[in-house]
Amino acid sequence: MGIQSTGIGSNLDVNSLITKLMQVESQPLTALAKKEASFQAKLSAYGSLNGAVAAFQSSLTTLNNPTTFQSLNATPSDASIAFATASSSATAGNYSLNISKLAQAQTISSAGQVDSTNPIGTGTETTITFQFGKITGTASGGAYPPLTTFQQDASQTVGTVKINSSNNTLQGIRDAINAGSVGVTASIVGDGSATPYHLVLSSSKTGESSSIKISSSGEDAAITSLLTYDPAGTQNFTEVSTAQNANLTVNGIAISSASNTILGAVQGVSLTLSKVGTTSISVAANTTGIQAGITSFVKAYNDLNSTIKNLTAYDPNTKKAGLLQGDATTQSVQNQIRRTLSTAVNGLGGGVTSLAQIGISFQKDGSLGVDSGKLTTALNTKFSEIGGLFASLGSSSDSLIAISGSGSATKAGTYAVNVSQIATKAKLTGDLPLPTTTTIDANTKIKVTLNGLTADVSLAAGDYTPSALVTLLQTSINSTTAFSAVGSSVKVSNSGGTLSIESDKFGTTSNVSLADSSGSSFALLTGTVALGVSGLNVEGTINGIGATGSGQTLLGGNGTGAEGLRLLVSGGSTGSRGNINFSVGYATTLSSLVSGFLGASGTIQNTTSGVNQNIKNIGKQREVLNSRLFDVEARYRAQFTALDKIVSNLNNTSSFLTQQLNALTSSNN
Repeated sequence: MGIQSTGIGSNLDVNSLITKLMQVESQPLTALAKKEASFQAKLSAYGSLNGAVAAFQSSLTTLNNPTTFQSLNATPSDASIAFATASSSATAGNYSLNISKLAQAQTISSAGQVDSTNPIGTGTETTITFQFGKITGTASGGAYPPLTTFQQDASQTVGTVKINSSNNTLQGIRDAINAGSVGVTASIVGDGSATPYHLVLSSSKTGESSSIKISSSGEDAAITSLLTYDPAGTQNFTEVSTAQNANLTVNGIAISSASNTILGAVQGVSLTLSKVGTTSISVAANTTGIQAGITSFVKAYNDLNSTIKNLTAYDPNTKKAGLLQGDATTQSVQNQIRRTLSTAVNGLGGGVTSLAQIGISFQKDGSLGVDSGKLTTALNTKFSEIGGLFASLGSSSDSLIAISGSGSATKAGTYAVNVSQIATKAKLTGDLPLPTTTTIDANTKIKVTLNGLTADVSLAAGDYTPSALVTLLQTSINSTTAFSAVGSSVKVSNSGGTLSIESDKFGTTSNVSLADSSGSSFALLTGTVALGVSGLNVEGTINGIGATGSGQTLLGGNGTGAEGLRLLVSGGSTGSRGNINFSVGYATTLSSLVSGFLGASGTIQNTTSGVNQNIKNIGKQREVLNSRLFDVEARYRAQFTALDKIVSNLNNTSSFLTQQLNALTSSNN
């Protein structure tokens, strides 16, 4: 009887045999897949943890900002009359406003022209000069205008426009004035008469010191006649609206302002006047915004606490542990945040040093609870101390010393301040007595060095009174691009009959000097004095240790508790200047702490990177195992192929022997 098989040559089911064998061989792949799924789940859990920590960090932004606690709200009783905003220097209180007049700009109108596009005059180049100042005096013969005097405003730049054959139409003049940015806005208005077109000019600024004076130099009589306007002399324009200041009272005190936006009438408050009338302004602490910030912070912490609880909990019903139960990174995040919130801060020299004192405390489940009544009371009664509970904030016993900044190395504490030198500005005072009239020739330039920059300054030709010369020099220097581009400027004054030029900056980088340029001599202005006295930096100590002075700023020394602390000393005397109380609050500390958990090199990211590396390692193990299984399967197939050949040969031998035996049996018979 022959051997039975279902193979190719032997009737063996080779594929089925190999499949079953490979299923056994592949069992390590299943184990790797389960392990990889576990790591992927853990990776997702770390993602949830990272998101909750990031949300918690975002909730700290408002409370970590010192201006949150320094700013006040200014609320008008009638916003249609006046609007107000308050800065950190404002003082809480109620202020009554009575507005009797709004500031307005002067508007003047030229004589009418038949057409706005017809050439005016010969086209000979004429320079039109715009000046701004205050009109004073009484009307001549009871008529208005003219008025008797025009006093130029030294703070406003003199502007010039050139009119020639390319632009000597009414439209061309309008466009040239608008393009020249000379401090007025030009338009053309038609009145429907036989000569309907009028050039209307409006000062760009409101206030009585922004009245317009227009003069011309050139040979085109028609242009000169059209555009000349001297409030104290020839007036070829008609005044449409008079330049005037806003007039009001604040708590009964009379105030006049060139602008309808008023700074300084109420300390730290900006007033914007809209119409004549009476209203009041209430300036109060921003308790609503702070309370909202605290509520957001508590909610974000509780969300983080809930996330950690879910990730680390054990379910006795399913007998399953959370994905991050016992995880060192998660426990570290939770413990460090809780420890920080449970530690008292230094405070601002007051009694508020913990969250519990303002109604925030831990509950039995680890969450934070808020006693809204206690929080409201704390905000209303201890507002000045609460800022230091959350932000990096300081207070000074000296009103002329303010904290302008701090660093991550600045430690909380009380620091004594001693000032040995007050910062000053550079100043040059001439020795040339100012004559009644100073003549400036054409193409006059002087070389000015201001705060380390040097530039040629052009002076317009003309005859100048002492006050006009002050204006000319100040506006010419301040409008020079080299200085205006970097925000440097000077204040020029008549100091006891001589010119004085003062830099706008404090400190040793502040300097002013003059030199001759292009054949022009500064001696015409300041006599023999060319070099001003340089500015000085503030000097002093913080807690008895020397601080670095830069302008008006004292910077705490490296390696000290005051490192990074910046104090703005805006004046006062030398000697002991009281104390600075500096607090590093919860929001600042937590923000720094949480930054160490997040980010590319944070604790959570490092742990996540380890999990990702494990997943990559599993991938590599899978590749190795798959390669080995390929070899095992090939070996099985080779072995079964050889077996199949052996069985096939044995079957052939069996068939041959059977035939031979059958033949012998037949022969014997």
